[in-house]
Amino acid sequence: MPEDLGSFLPLSAANLYILFSLAAEDRHGYGIMQEVTRQSSGQYKLGPGTLYDNLQKLMNRGMVEDAPRRSADDDPRRRYYRLTEFGRRILAAEVARLEDLVREAKSHLRAPNPRRAT
Repeated sequence: MPEDLGSFLPLSAANLYILFSLAAEDRHGYGIMQEVTRQSSGQYKLGPGTLYDNLQKLMNRGMVEDAPRRSADDDPRRRYYRLTEFGRRILAAEVARLEDLVREAKSHLRAPNPRRAT
């Protein structure tokens, strides 16, 4: 039986960006914050409190997990995170939901005579 991912959607902006930032590679907290800023062209920035609060929630839900340090040279205090397969499915479901939303919005914007409230 297919898993009902809809109960996890929609994702908050913070959760969407965190999952998106981990889709390509494992990252540490500061790396996630930098990637979110890059992905959003500076329009969305995560502070440490928001980041770590949301990371903990994503980990509790099984979407993100700890990842091993990349090398022995890494700062031992630095904690790395990775997207789980479940997290990847949630991210894909959210992207599909957003694509549908954008498609619907575009069709309404192209409508020649929008309906007026009566």
